Amino acid sequence: MFLGENLLEWLLLAFGSAMCVGNLAALVNPPKNRDIKSLKRAPFWRSFIYIIVGLVVAVWSLAGLIG
Repeated sequence: MFLGENLLEWLLLAFGSAMCVGNLAALVNPPKNRDIKSLKRAPFWRSFIYIIVGLVVAVWSLAGLIG
């Protein structure tokens, strides 16, 4: 294969982990400099759902790489 046999699993691991960690960081540490139009903090439920989806994708792709 062009970029390796497990390319899809590695890409899913990268995107799922980034989705999980990025949304977790947005919830834990909101931005300091705020404009009038920006949110004071990230929406909790949307971020929580994205954290769960990213975690599921990352674990699933890791299981595909191991198994």
